[in-house]
Amino acid sequence: MLVGPDRRILLANTAARDLFQAPMQGLSVASFLRQPDSLSALDKGFAAAQAGSAAPHPAEARMFLASGGREATLRVQVAALAQPVGGAVLLVTLRDVSQQEDAEQQRRDFVANVSHELRSPLTALSGFIETLKGPARSDPEAQAQFLDIMEREAQRMSRLVGDLLSLSRVEALERVRPRDRVSLVEIVEATLAALRPKIAEHRVRIIIKDDGELPAIPGDKDQLIQVFHNLIENAVKYGGAGERVEITFERLDSLPGMIGPVQRVTVRDFGDGIDAIHLPRLTERFYRVDGHRSRALGGTGLGLAIVKHIVNRHRGRFVIHSVRGEGSSFTVKLPTG
Repeated sequence: MLVGPDRRILLANTAARDLFQAPMQGLSVASFLRQPDSLSALDKGFAAAQAGSAAPHPAEARMFLASGGREATLRVQVAALAQPVGGAVLLVTLRDVSQQEDAEQQRRDFVANVSHELRSPLTALSGFIETLKGPARSDPEAQAQFLDIMEREAQRMSRLVGDLLSLSRVEALERVRPRDRVSLVEIVEATLAALRPKIAEHRVRIIIKDDGELPAIPGDKDQLIQVFHNLIENAVKYGGAGERVEITFERLDSLPGMIGPVQRVTVRDFGDGIDAIHLPRLTERFYRVDGHRSRALGGTGLGLAIVKHIVNRHRGRFVIHSVRGEGSSFTVKLPTG
């Protein structure tokens, strides 16, 4: 927008009017830039204009604005134009930097979380190595015990690195839609075969429900195996108290928000369930409902984040429903064409 010497708006472009959702021409700029940092940047701009020096670097400020149901972060830049007859004129530019700041915050959180996840096993390994080189040097029983723990911690780090690499690959391909045709029934059967030892260990019955022959759909077989491996393994580990897991296949002619026929696969357990407060955050990286239990069972906190990104790549939907004390259901909805 252009601001005149009386601090009234001479001209505002369409983007500015859309941002503030109001007519702006002729109104005081302070009606829109109300925050102290923004008003201070205006003062600096007018001071530079009155001094007759168009500053090489515009005055800057950050501003927060509630827009479209969210709080936007704006970078405000104020530059004095060459002074015309009749007084100073400022060019005020507002740039929405919300996405950049959100991405930077996510990066910082990600680095902090990875560092935290690696620090614990590394500290444990360092401590046990020191003990094995010292007090336990001649104690075979202690050596065997410590080596078992060190093996578990090393495996935990290996799983974490593997999941991080998987997440990176999935994100790199997220905008590339798969073209191969795959059968969800065959993918789930292959997953169950791979998980048979764990299913037997937790003494869980797997119940399959389907509504007949399901056609192949566009999909990346390896990634979809990863999706159902995560979901079924979680159901067995965390919902095993319910002693059974149901896997339901359905074909729907239509579904709100999706185009064309859809195949829906639901993995349901009958365990303890999850409190509703946790459900919106379950697909966040490293988010755990019970961090201690998750780590004890070998979880990295990345499984459902990977599932979400893979389903997004397939132009599908991932829905979680749970009631405390009644179990949880994890539903994948994928287009058939």
